[in-house]
Amino acid sequence: MSEKIKIKLTVADRVYPLTISPDQEASLRISAKKIEDMTKQLEQNYAVRDKQDVLAMCALQYAAQLENRLENNSTKDEPSVKTNELIELIDLHLSNY
Repeated sequence: MSEKIKIKLTVADRVYPLTISPDQEASLRISAKKIEDMTKQLEQNYAVRDKQDVLAMCALQYAAQLENRLENNSTKDEPSVKTNELIELIDLHLSNY
């Protein structure tokens, strides 16, 4: 079992102490930085001053991006599934000869 480490991440001007495994640290720091960047961008581009509203919009944008990626991946998988089905049909047909 790997040892846990303690880190502090700042999100929306709040510090969050976390106990994590070392392999999570890089992705958590990158994620916190992306959230900070997006919240600053939203605050600059829109007249939103409430941190909760900014964080909600940030979460919505990231969730939409994730949903789009998942949707795109599932449509990319469809041709490979269909290709495999065709290969199975061809193999079945050839085995009958």
